[in-house]
Amino acid sequence: MKGAIRMLALILILALTSVIALQVYNNNSVPAEPLPALTLTELETRTPFDPAAIEGTYLLNIWGSWCAPCRIEHAALMALSAEGIAIYGLNWRDEIDDANAFLDELGDPYRGVMQDVDGQSVRALGIDGAPETLVISADGNILVRWQGPITVDVLNNRIYPALEREARRAR
Repeated sequence: MKGAIRMLALILILALTSVIALQVYNNNSVPAEPLPALTLTELETRTPFDPAAIEGTYLLNIWGSWCAPCRIEHAALMALSAEGIAIYGLNWRDEIDDANAFLDELGDPYRGVMQDVDGQSVRALGIDGAPETLVISADGNILVRWQGPITVDVLNNRIYPALEREARRAR
């Protein structure tokens, strides 16, 4: 009987320790890095944006019409946009007509879209492939980077926790 009680106590202590460790992990994200200055060009027929003028936390999604994984993740971006999450698009290595056709066909989840015609902004961000999505804080820091298509797992383990941390911090 004593052995069973000790085992139960040990299990409860381990469970409590795990819960506390997870909470600490979720509240201590990777140190934020400042969003670098970006050299952007308006994408004809789309709403432009200025990263310095955006209020609140948002996602910056780097994409191209030529990018097959960008097409795969597009439904997730549309769903996030429908949830009211602010998403801005940075179109990279694309022709204006191709970029607009992509958004006309699949829908436009972005509150604003700009182009990185010469690749300077993508290089400044340290990005070497698309898609890549960044969570940007209200004070202009990159909180989370995700290279590759957004999946349910990425949403649940990277993007939503960062957005929730920022919402708590803003209160």
